[in-house]
Amino acid sequence: DGDLKFSLESVKKLKELMDENTHINPRMVVSMANYSPCDEKDLPEEFQSVCKREDASMIFERLSLAVQDDLCEICANAACAGCF
Repeated sequence: DGDLKFSLESVKKLKELMDENTHINPRMVVSMANYSPCDEKDLPEEFQSVCKREDASMIFERLSLAVQDDLCEICANAACAGCF
């Protein structure tokens, strides 16, 4: 994400954490706007520096989108070409 680099496994773990939070009954959640992966105890260590940034929520959202379940890992990233 920009000049930030993270391992694929850590980004997958981030998405897993974020997806778990979105599947909670909406009546029990105050607001997704108040949710932050930084509050998760299982958040990979390499994201701790992101948690200190004001744009952390936007970074986490973009990283989560980078590993969509419906695309293969190779084709989901802009660095590859020729998959379609």
